[in-house]
Amino acid sequence: KVESYSSGIKQRLKLAAGIIHDTQLLILDEPTNGMDPAGRKDMLALASDLAHHKAMSVLFSSHLLPDVEAVCDHIIVLGAGHLLVQGDIRELKAAHQGGFEVRLKENGASFARHLTDLGCTVQRRGDILLIQIPPNSSPAILWQAAAVTGQQIRHLRPQRSTLEEVFSNAVERSPCPL
Repeated sequence: KVESYSSGIKQRLKLAAGIIHDTQLLILDEPTNGMDPAGRKDMLALASDLAHHKAMSVLFSSHLLPDVEAVCDHIIVLGAGHLLVQGDIRELKAAHQGGFEVRLKENGASFARHLTDLGCTVQRRGDILLIQIPPNSSPAILWQAAAVTGQQIRHLRPQRSTLEEVFSNAVERSPCPL
């Protein structure tokens, strides 16, 4: 009879079977797979509650990084059977910051070239420039580049690092072929 249930109901039944025995370690492998948005939200809330408010450790495995971020405090990223990165999510995201989002009044090709010549990394995402300044530089380098190239900065804010960027950086730096 269980075979006729939807994927979402089957996922809920698996979770119930895992917690009914008052276990100390609960392993959830892709627990939101096949769920509708409401079921997914409920599953994430329950997993987060189990992880943070019950005397239970939760190992949460998922390719959906927003789900990981909603439930977990600590992550482990594996690739080709090797540990690529591990740590507190907030600390890992903070370690990947240092960049800025800049929107200029005009195109800004000369601004980007000038910053690249100064050792910055510049990427364009639509009308926003994502700029990583060198570790020994201050954000003042952005204002100086605008003055030298005759550009007007309309928008400037620190870039917010995402878990996806932490994951991508770990995979890119991996010596293992993935």
